[in-house]
Amino acid sequence: MGKKIFILYCLCFSIWSNAQNEAVFNKATSEYNEGNYQKAIDHYLDILESGQHSAAVYFNLGNSYYKLNEIASSIYYYEKALLLTPNDPEIKNNLGYARNMTLDAIETLPETGLSKLYKSITTIFSFDQWAYLAIVFMLLFVLLYITFYYSRYSARKRWAFISSLISLFITIVAVLFAFTQFNDFEAEQPAIVFADEIGIKSEPNPSSQEVFSLHAGTKVNVLDKLNEWKKIRISDGKTGWILSGDIKLLKDF
Repeated sequence: MGKKIFILYCLCFSIWSNAQNEAVFNKATSEYNEGNYQKAIDHYLDILESGQHSAAVYFNLGNSYYKLNEIASSIYYYEKALLLTPNDPEIKNNLGYARNMTLDAIETLPETGLSKLYKSITTIFSFDQWAYLAIVFMLLFVLLYITFYYSRYSARKRWAFISSLISLFITIVAVLFAFTQFNDFEAEQPAIVFADEIGIKSEPNPSSQEVFSLHAGTKVNVLDKLNEWKKIRISDGKTGWILSGDIKLLKDF
């Protein structure tokens, strides 16, 4: 009896919490529409502090910071929104506008045609969406195989057998893509530079040589860490060390 009451309490609390956050979200959106961007930011941050994360909240935070000309924060929240919905055209579009406001023009390492094709296919869905797709086609495979096994008509058996093989093939491909996407997601630790201008060091100490400099809003990938330093790589392949306080990790959900 006590366990049932606890579950009921948790359910009621969850519903109440979601309703509260929806009210705060609507209030934040209203403040944004009235041009009160800082107030809107405060409300959206309240939602995040309550433990509720969504692409919509991050996207609206990005818009609000962009209106205040705080480009690094704007890019930071657009990128977080993009992590949750990788193929959203509106997020990509606004992120492009914000990136055009940054000072660093870093060329991306060229990719081979095969690599581009592979990425264009695997990034159609996120790794969890590929996993869901694999489950759907695995269930379809089972149903089709049962149809093949019990069907009395040769034409239906042939159709069910071929369809089950196709479903099994798609299942295997989806599992492989999900696994690859997940490994890529785990391997990358993207971050945004928040320092107005910072010299990137060759070694993790302040007296080492400066190899290049970065400005606020630039995206980097964290490779390693040592005490208060992080080793980063930028999109052209250059690497160096930066103080941890000068960047913010994007996957700190």
